[in-house]
Order: sequence, then structure tokens, then C-alpha cells
Amino acid sequence: MKTFQTISELAACTGQEVAVSDWTTVTQQQVNLFADATDDHQWIHVDPERAAAGPFGAPIAHGFLTLSLIPKFFESSFEVIGSRMGVNYGLNKVRFTAPVPVGSRLRARMKLLAAEPVDNEGVQMTWAVTVEREGSARPVCVAESLVRHYP
Repeated sequence: MKTFQTISELAACTGQEVAVSDWTTVTQQQVNLFADATDDHQWIHVDPERAAAGPFGAPIAHGFLTLSLIPKFFESSFEVIGSRMGVNYGLNKVRFTAPVPVGSRLRARMKLLAAEPVDNEGVQMTWAVTVEREGSARPVCVAESLVRHYP
């Protein structure tokens, strides 16, 4: 876990890979709970027996479940002591580039693309987030994430 004392110290890392998150395992229970929360019960996610005979050979996580792990990846990677609050401001680009079979271990690489001042002394940061699956050369998700930090 990296620690930055101020938002400005983090912003000075623009153009660099700032952090790589811890690994996290995607479980069938997570997939089922996500299906319940979003009412997306497609069999490729929630029916392990049918999914085993399907195109991926196993149940896979929802793409949006993978995307929803981004805040966890940020939280496990770094902290900014001088920031009282960070807010997810949205996304510019998202692609789900490979499936995530249940049981996969994922982590994210975060590169700071831009840091721009916003109201209330905040800073909006644009991040290139690449979510990797252990053992795969291809990422499972690439996204441009916007986060606002406030002192």
C-alpha cells in the first residue's frame, strides 16, 4: 500500500503507473449476490452446471461485477492522508476484453492520466485502470475512471 501525504503529491504522479492492487478472488457467491442486486440471472453467471457446457466452460462473472471492483482495487492500493473524501465521478471508457471465470484472481494496475482542479478545492483525477486475471496475458477489463478527491 502506497501512502501519499497530500492530494498534490499524488497529482504529481500524472503520467505514471501509481499502483498495483492486491489480488482478489471472484466467487460464485459474489456472482449470485450481484445477480440478485441487478436482476441479471443469465445462466452463464448463475447456473454452474449449464455454464460448464457453455461457451466459457464455467460460470463467468458479470462484466459490471468486474467493473464494480475498481473502488476496492483503489482502496487496497494507496491512500491519501490529506484527502478527507474521494468520490467516484464516473467513467469515460470501459471495455470487457476477456471473460472472468468464477474462481479467478483479479488485480488492477492504475495509471494516473490527468489531475485537474474542481470546485471546493478538489482535484479530479483521470485513471487508466487495467484489470488483470492471474495466469492470463490479456486483461479482462480496461476502463478510464474519474475520481474526485477533496482536502
